[in-house]
Amino acid sequence: MKVVIVGAGSVGSSIARELLAHKHEILLIDLKPEVIGRSGLRGAHWLVGDACELSTLQGAKVEDADVVVSATGDDKVNLVVSLLAKTEFGVGRTVGRVNNPKNDWMFNDSWGVDVAVNTPQLMTALVEEAVEIGDLVRLLTLQTGVASLVEFTVPHDSHVIGMTVGDIHWPEDATLVAILRDQAPITPSRDDVIDGGDELFFVTTIAAEDGLRELLSSAPGSTDSGEQAEGNGQPATAGGHGHAADDDGFDG
Repeated sequence: MKVVIVGAGSVGSSIARELLAHKHEILLIDLKPEVIGRSGLRGAHWLVGDACELSTLQGAKVEDADVVVSATGDDKVNLVVSLLAKTEFGVGRTVGRVNNPKNDWMFNDSWGVDVAVNTPQLMTALVEEAVEIGDLVRLLTLQTGVASLVEFTVPHDSHVIGMTVGDIHWPEDATLVAILRDQAPITPSRDDVIDGGDELFFVTTIAAEDGLRELLSSAPGSTDSGEQAEGNGQPATAGGHGHAADDDGFDG
């Protein structure tokens, strides 16, 4: 996979390092030539220039990229790069870093952003996930605010313990995509049995989150077929992105 990363600061470099370790082709774009020497990234390609300029993106052959990640510290830059990548070059997937949470509402398909990564929001979610066992925690918003990745840690007194994935009538628009047990990820099947302490990860629509929360926190016996308000769906199965500025964006 070819990935173009705009912004070679700490965030962009960290993303590049992880992707390089997974054998992806990486091109980094940054205004400052000195970041090339201090990055310590081996195997990455570099382009020095302003990613908000069409000529720079043309030189980077962005149209050949599978993903463009806008990871600078400037929300204005991240929005412009995402918009150009999507509208001018037809990039299939764009990821935009949100520095200032007040700007989060703009990071959607109107600006060419497929996935917005709000770092403060994500950190808050991870803190909540660590302390709020038994509550549904949203980790990431996907598909321009339509879907989300959520996590639920099963309490040791939960009514779903001992039930199989196929026994539970999940909400129609919620799909169980992974189970984390004893720090090992499991691809869920209908026959997997839920255990206390399991971390359940779902891809769900925002609208279906309440139904999923109600299901997981409901009293014993309420998961029987036909009793879930949202339970008319199928049981879950394993398948069911220039500058390196450090300001807080333009709503700071």
